[in-house]
Amino acid sequence: MEPAVSNKCLKTSEAEEEQLNCGLLHCAHLVLPWLTSLELATISLSCKSLNATSKSITLRRTLDASRSLEKIPIPFHNSIDDRLYAFFIYTPTVIISNQHFQRQCWGSISDPQSVHDESESINLVDNWVDGVFGCDCENCGDFELQCPCLSFDGLEDVASECGPRCSCGLECENRLTQRGISVRLKILRDEKKGWGLYADELIQEGAFICELLTTEEARRRQKIYDARAKGGRFASSLLVVREHLPSGNACLRMNIDATWIGNVARFINHSCDGGNLVTRLVRGTGVMLPRLCFYASQSISKEEELTFSYGDIRLKHEGLKCFCGSSCCLGTLPSENT
Repeated sequence: MEPAVSNKCLKTSEAEEEQLNCGLLHCAHLVLPWLTSLELATISLSCKSLNATSKSITLRRTLDASRSLEKIPIPFHNSIDDRLYAFFIYTPTVIISNQHFQRQCWGSISDPQSVHDESESINLVDNWVDGVFGCDCENCGDFELQCPCLSFDGLEDVASECGPRCSCGLECENRLTQRGISVRLKILRDEKKGWGLYADELIQEGAFICELLTTEEARRRQKIYDARAKGGRFASSLLVVREHLPSGNACLRMNIDATWIGNVARFINHSCDGGNLVTRLVRGTGVMLPRLCFYASQSISKEEELTFSYGDIRLKHEGLKCFCGSSCCLGTLPSENT
């Protein structure tokens, strides 16, 4: 005859199990936000508790692509397929080298802005020119005493802003692009083009939209991306920008690659008609390299897609197909080799 198990022993066992589950969930909330979308999907199959936690993290990821690193959330919307969001490392600052930047917290309960490790990136405001100092203006918006930072270029497609050694702060009127995204945007899934960036409010002509972010090794990566793209399930976000001297000789080449690390500019699609965005170089006083920013070239209605021209197209049978839908669409996306 087996001995009876006391109610006291049962209660103790249940309490221990509950304590164990609480510990597991606590660890899950700390660890799971650091996982990639594939890793998160795999671990969600382990048990009901981890499945529920994974779903809550996925929901938070769809609500803000910027991981709370921008002032305004930028949500994902998809009614086409089962891809709820696009996974990439978000950065609001310019990246020079990203070889060690592999993990980032996304989808936690708090989504703290402190998760962005500045030691893994180099902000271009730190790359200043020796011997160049900023302005001493108390108010850079005072047009009676014009800030000298506003007048050192004079070119229509180049904007001038105050730099890191200027006495003014981030609230300065002449630091517009340095304050991050200030218009409401959203990311929508299209059946042919994939993800695209759309206006979530009326955007006035001339408004600053976002910045393109720079990295190294673009030529080497483009060969890899082109090979993967032939399979039809991969799309890179790489752009090459050349700044020219008045003589026409190339002066500066910037390789912009947001395939794995970047901001919402990686979702802006090409349009053969030029689109509704224009790019402009932004130079800060004393900063060595310029930044490339998007501005609205016209008023953009809510729900309208944000697009621009990736460059001139020379038809090539191996080029990636264009689905911009404009009346002048050439059927092929621009690239360095088209």
